[in-house]
Amino acid sequence: MNHEQQADSFRVAALSYVHGRPAASGVIRAEPEDFYVEESLPFELSGEGEHLYLFVEKRELNSGDAARLLATAAGLRRRKVSMAGLKDKYAVTRQWFSLHLPGMPDPDFSALPSSVRILQQQRHRRKLRRGAIRMNRFRLLVRDLQGDTELLAQRLQQIARHGFPNYFGEQRFGRGYANLRRAIAVLERGSTRSPVEGLYLSAVRSMLFNVVLAARISAGNWCAAMPGDVMQLSHSNSLFRVDDADAEIDSRLTAQQIHVTGPLTGLPARILPEGDALQFEKSLLNAHQFWIDGVLRCGVKADRRPLRAPAADLEFNLQRDQLQLEFTLQRGSYATSLLREVLTQVPYSMDV
Repeated sequence: MNHEQQADSFRVAALSYVHGRPAASGVIRAEPEDFYVEESLPFELSGEGEHLYLFVEKRELNSGDAARLLATAAGLRRRKVSMAGLKDKYAVTRQWFSLHLPGMPDPDFSALPSSVRILQQQRHRRKLRRGAIRMNRFRLLVRDLQGDTELLAQRLQQIARHGFPNYFGEQRFGRGYANLRRAIAVLERGSTRSPVEGLYLSAVRSMLFNVVLAARISAGNWCAAMPGDVMQLSHSNSLFRVDDADAEIDSRLTAQQIHVTGPLTGLPARILPEGDALQFEKSLLNAHQFWIDGVLRCGVKADRRPLRAPAADLEFNLQRDQLQLEFTLQRGSYATSLLREVLTQVPYSMDV
């Protein structure tokens, strides 16, 4: 299979499931309010400085458009508005933005449309940087629920205890997975020419990570250490390598204090796997060498990502043909990846 065929055939829906395919189906986002998410910052705001932080609620609006509206209202260029991450369009979301206002008073935001509401504002010394999110709290409503709801409840309980596969969700790959096809020219060129082409590279790295995670689920060791595996501490970016698993490592994995990681492909950086874990990843990705070589030519640095995502404080309520869900995810994890483990036919917007 060549790289064009790989791009066209890759689908998140075809990846391995931990407990088998879901036995229930439902509809998500019948209304924007059915998908609610609120992010929290990993630091306290100082109350002074040249950056104005805004905690914004938006409805049926992607994060980039919300940032442009804030910039216009403040009389700033779009690049003066920063955010930690992208939030879904067809939803009600609450997220932080920062505006660079050196020597300037707080703007008047009264002309903002009703789709954007400012809930809090406070000054800080430093701008908000990408990825600066402590966690995201989700509240979801699934309608038209059908199938084996008893099995659905059992699987949600298993996720609450053990977590779920930390797959990159379908929205990572663009509408119709087009970002993988678009990435081919960028990889062949060996450089990006615009921010959107950076998204294409992210799609490639996400595909390769998902391929490795699916294989480890099939092998039954996505939450068990192989010799040479790289582990990540929960709620931390700290990494360490395991030469040989022992009872202590197994106990910490079971308690979700640490997580096995998979590759975010790129030039060697930080810490890499060795031994059996390295050979497993290499043998699995041999068929994807075009994508790997292209990412390397583009100069992207390698990193690691946990194979498992904990679902903290997960609560659910089944009522007739509806499922209400609440849970908290660490930054970078997808609510839709949790849903795919328990439900089929869950439509959602591809816009972010």
